[in-house]
Amino acid sequence: MAITIAAMPAYNEAHAIADVIKGCKKYVDRVVVVDDGSTDNTVDIAESLGAYVVRHETNKGYGAALKNCFETARKLDANAMVIIDSDGQHDPSEIPKLLEPLKNGFDLVIGSRFVNGNGKNVPIYRKFGMKVLDIATYIAGGLNVTDSQSGFRAYGKKAIEKINLNGTDMSAGSEILIQAKDYKLKFTEVEIHCRYDLEDCSSENPFIHGPRVLFRILKDMEYRRPLYYFSVPGLIMTSTGFLMGLIFLQDFLQGGSLRFGPTLLMVMLTVIGAFMVFTGIILHAISRMIFLNEHIRKQ
Repeated sequence: MAITIAAMPAYNEAHAIADVIKGCKKYVDRVVVVDDGSTDNTVDIAESLGAYVVRHETNKGYGAALKNCFETARKLDANAMVIIDSDGQHDPSEIPKLLEPLKNGFDLVIGSRFVNGNGKNVPIYRKFGMKVLDIATYIAGGLNVTDSQSGFRAYGKKAIEKINLNGTDMSAGSEILIQAKDYKLKFTEVEIHCRYDLEDCSSENPFIHGPRVLFRILKDMEYRRPLYYFSVPGLIMTSTGFLMGLIFLQDFLQGGSLRFGPTLLMVMLTVIGAFMVFTGIILHAISRMIFLNEHIRKQ
């Protein structure tokens, strides 16, 4: 019998997880807690409230816990899964809002802090960082959303079966969106609210989290979008070198002399840029072949 579950990664969330579990139980058939090596009594509280608990002996990271959420959903034959933070930042009463679009044929529903003009309570520095990650996620995967880093999402049966995470860190949210594009999952966004006034919030320092996620997205872009990663910067470098060459040539024809430093820089920009352009084109062709073979194999 197919069920609807709420799943949450948890690490030392004894102070908040009880309220989150109780809130989720009102709207789903079963609550799953993936304990990522907690040293407090998070597991005891979750088990006492009847949650299905998966334990990591050591802390493996958010992505690893999220991977276990999907594996457990498949094991339980879940027809739908809501991922929610265990620290109380998300409101479980908004779960029905995320589940509703799944009934209308959507595979992935993203709870967005910014859709419909929402997000007034989000700190400015977080908004800026999130927008940078939204743009990077779009370039890497081609999925245009307003909140790529949202941890409050709902997944239908197809998404549960298809998504298989490789990363272990906080970049898992972007990795899921990239895979959603690969598997042509139908997605939508709904408005949610998120609290930032919690004293024991488990969120990573945004000044550490942001660059780390961006670096991981760029690494994915190197593999998935080599034209953007190599060819676009290469084209800019080549164009710059070519324009410098025209300026130097004009000066030379008017009686000027070529200076060694700028001339060497022009040559390096042109040669390295051209190399990057052709590298991007070649890697793009190879990556398309790899993705095509993977798609055929998984069908």
